[in-house]
Amino acid sequence: MAVEVVYRSSRDPEQLFMDKAEADRHDKMLELAERLADVLQKAVPSLTEQQVEEAGIYMAKNRDVFARAFKSQPDALAELLEGSAAE
Repeated sequence: MAVEVVYRSSRDPEQLFMDKAEADRHDKMLELAERLADVLQKAVPSLTEQQVEEAGIYMAKNRDVFARAFKSQPDALAELLEGSAAE
């Protein structure tokens, strides 16, 4: 019988990873998504909890694209419209 080491996300306990660094990246992405959701909820109170959660996760998963767009490269957002980035 083989022994496998797996890592569990502290923010998403059902999610398992084979690599600690990958689990840490996932936790950081979820932390960013949570903060983004809080900001979105405050900015647009009419959004539902599910909508702000989904938007926060989407933005966190695509943080590199949004970062480029915020750094004077608004055309970077075209990647998201074309569907080439994580969904």
